[in-house]
Amino acid sequence: MSKPITGILVSLFLSFSVPVSSLAQVRESFDIATFQAPPGWKKVVKEGVMMLNTSDEKKGTYALVTLYKSAPTSGTAKRDFEADWSEFIAGQMGAKGTPDFEPAKTAGGWTVITGGTPFKSELGPSVAALTTFSGHGTRFSFSSIFNSTDYVPVIEAFLASIDLKPVSAAAAKPAAAPSVGNTEILGTWGQNLGAHMVYGDPVAAGMAGYSKDQYTFNANGTYSFVSKTFRMSYDKILLVKENGTYEISGTTLKIKPQKSVMQAWSKLNGGDGFGKLVSSQNRPIETVDYRFTKHYFSGIDQWQLVLQADKPTLRDGPFSTLTLFTNAWYYKPISSNNPVIELPK
Repeated sequence: MSKPITGILVSLFLSFSVPVSSLAQVRESFDIATFQAPPGWKKVVKEGVMMLNTSDEKKGTYALVTLYKSAPTSGTAKRDFEADWSEFIAGQMGAKGTPDFEPAKTAGGWTVITGGTPFKSELGPSVAALTTFSGHGTRFSFSSIFNSTDYVPVIEAFLASIDLKPVSAAAAKPAAAPSVGNTEILGTWGQNLGAHMVYGDPVAAGMAGYSKDQYTFNANGTYSFVSKTFRMSYDKILLVKENGTYEISGTTLKIKPQKSVMQAWSKLNGGDGFGKLVSSQNRPIETVDYRFTKHYFSGIDQWQLVLQADKPTLRDGPFSTLTLFTNAWYYKPISSNNPVIELPK
């Protein structure tokens, strides 16, 4: 690391103006945002996010800016920030620190909240910051993660170049909440997170790739489970496919697999699409009794399926860093922000 990161949050937060009007020629766009991408940074676009990243192997430094697909506002900027912080920073990156904030700003009908915290990733001491825009019936967030002050001027220039297109409140109206019946878990539920550490991932969770896990519960008592792990540091995509039966007794969900396999696929054109099957191997059969409930998150107007167990499982990976429930995983209903995993054809 070329410079210490102590105090870097203060200098980052206080030095940039509210980035809601473009200060330079727009060269890229994503969702409702247009911006000038940092010159020379790599771009990866996948379902729901755009990642811009750079690194210097000799210095051991890196920076990553991630833009997330816009979503309906919860009604207040504070709750919008808290919801996205829980999902993107605490949930996906594992940053456990309480964020420090700069004063909220308003411009162009948007309220802008920025917060950040130092945290230690597998790449060493780093900083994670989140900026959330709330307004026009919409919220839009992006994160910036880095481990050197060398990248601060570039990130500041990127922030200043962002321009957001207002979305009508009618277009951003949230979908109706799913059924709250405790035994009604039919359908597909998914969690998005960093790659499972059990796979030997050398890069900090959520910083250079992603993992998506999805359960589908059928009315006939059968289930399927799919997990996709994409990392920029891997030359292959890992795909887990499992099927079996499930039983519900009160608040206990018993998962009884019949077959579970892990496959390695080549990357299609170097991205996160499936190329050709490289290898396939059976995984251990793991029968688990989960405690389950459906919890309503008012900040994002969404019910989630919460699974709890006495210890982490091979199937679900490490427990979530969210502390509302102990020893838990949080599975969300399928939506535009949480689409179904597309399997190889």
